[in-house]
Amino acid sequence: MKLKKVNRKKRDPKIRILAKKITKIPSTTEVKKGILGVEELVIEQTKFSQSTQAPRPYRTHPQDLPYQYDLDRIILQVRDPWWCHAYWEIRTQTLDRLRNELAQEFYQAKRILRVYDVSHIIFDGNNAHRFFDIKLNESVNNWYIDTQGPGRSWCVDLGLLLSSGKFITMVRSNTVHTPLAGPSWITDEEWMIPEDMFARLYGMGFGLGRSSPVGKAWQEGVKHVLSSGVSSGASPVRPLVKEKKFWLVANCELIVYGATLPDAKVTVQGKPINLRRDGSFSLRFALPDGKQVISVKAVSCDGKDERTVTPIVVRETK
Repeated sequence: MKLKKVNRKKRDPKIRILAKKITKIPSTTEVKKGILGVEELVIEQTKFSQSTQAPRPYRTHPQDLPYQYDLDRIILQVRDPWWCHAYWEIRTQTLDRLRNELAQEFYQAKRILRVYDVSHIIFDGNNAHRFFDIKLNESVNNWYIDTQGPGRSWCVDLGLLLSSGKFITMVRSNTVHTPLAGPSWITDEEWMIPEDMFARLYGMGFGLGRSSPVGKAWQEGVKHVLSSGVSSGASPVRPLVKEKKFWLVANCELIVYGATLPDAKVTVQGKPINLRRDGSFSLRFALPDGKQVISVKAVSCDGKDERTVTPIVVRETK
């Protein structure tokens, strides 16, 4: 029996399409789509999707600080009541300029750290209470300074001390104040209460007129307490006569303090005051309502120099 050859080219196109449909194997996505549904399939695909944003670069930090910042500067800082610390930087251009200006004197000069005591003054470079020098090597760029003076203000110059004794400042530091090594030595040992203010503060302040006999007696009694009982802790604001069990008194005081040279003459509101051994002073004033002008004047021992500072204080009680 002979078999006929089938010519594939002459096969009916409909049969070929049907054959493709029968032999086509469904994909995994299509199977899942039929089982899970369209919405469930979208959720499954997005659940494992990765972000398309570029990853953030890691933050980098410099490993070491620069050795120099190309600045002429010196910084002074406090370590404790007795010690300060200074660190500095001098540019090469600055040293080259000084080398050209001073010529041979530059090589004979000493590098000096000059420490100034500038307590209670505005330092201008020439009016320090005292100073001392620390000789440095060229290679150092910081130094611990033993001030031996707690509770003082200090400023430092880094410069060159020439063989002639002239000091050339290269950089000047900030001013710092060392804390006290113990309790404050400032005591409120003086009272200055002008008579006209006293009547307003302790008489009219509590509703007692200046011309009232009761008010006058009450003022004299409180004044006696101030003059004799302040050091023993007596309170100058407690009234001597109480008509009711419940009462309230509130007042203010003003403390004026300062310092100058120990041998100067100082007046406050035209009245001379005594200075302490270091030239400091402190005063307590009654502070009634209104404007108070307190003039503080200092005159040097030779009478050639004079300075005046006038604090103005305004009080309003409601």
